[in-house]
Amino acid sequence: MRAIRRRPTRTVESMIEYLILGCACISIMILLLIIIFLFKEGLPAFAHIPLSEFIFGTVWQVQAVEPRYGILPLLCGSILVTGGAITVSVPLSIMCALYISEVAHPLAREVIKPLIELLAGIPSVVYGFLALTALADLTQRFTGSIHRLNALNGALILAVMIAPTVISISEDAIKSVPKEYREAAYAIGADKWETMSRVVFPAAFPGVMVAVMLGISRAIGETMAVLMATGNAPLLTFDILSSVQTMTAVIAIEMGEVTFGSVHYHALFAIGLILLGITFIINFLAEALLRRFRGVSP
Repeated sequence: MRAIRRRPTRTVESMIEYLILGCACISIMILLLIIIFLFKEGLPAFAHIPLSEFIFGTVWQVQAVEPRYGILPLLCGSILVTGGAITVSVPLSIMCALYISEVAHPLAREVIKPLIELLAGIPSVVYGFLALTALADLTQRFTGSIHRLNALNGALILAVMIAPTVISISEDAIKSVPKEYREAAYAIGADKWETMSRVVFPAAFPGVMVAVMLGISRAIGETMAVLMATGNAPLLTFDILSSVQTMTAVIAIEMGEVTFGSVHYHALFAIGLILLGITFIINFLAEALLRRFRGVSP
């Protein structure tokens, strides 16, 4: 009787295993198809544009008599906006995660965390509209910039957009640190701050690094809000108060008007290949850092 009763359970478990395996295989196939499609449409650009000129060229002028396809201004714009967003968002997000997990009253925690996670559900176009209409005036007033829409404006709105991701994952990582670590720290005379900074945070550091890397990936791939907030001027500059254009923004702006099969068309897909490569590099660095700091926890 027992054997007969267990057969349906084993059948269900086998079905679930095959379902999970199938989902994993489908995900891998979709990723491979995306990569193949990007290479198929992006590589023909380099038959007309030298790779060195494409990556290190300082001018992006596709409507000129002699078009120039240098993505260095777009790359610098992406780095300025993403770097500024990470600089602002990561420290504040980690402190917020520590507060929610270690300091906040349970009732306050139950209110604050859902509100923060709610920010992740706001469409990016809404953030872009806020940056375009309200935040741009504030940044120009406080910085005195001649450009109303600039890299700083895009970085600030992007910092708000990636904060829920970094806060939520960091808080989960901090909360997963065993309670025994805290009790041991208190037992040897450590106070609340010493326990958080020298015991809890180092133990949760790998998980926090994952949150930061996901935040960077989200920031560098964001399109609509950055498109509306940065001014879309493909200038080679390292001035965060200058108008810039990012790689994602130029794809969104120009792909709808480009001639199918033209050099410009393939060049936009080549930019997508560069973005894909940057994403892979970020994931590789995240994995390397996780392996490096996996033994940090006491």
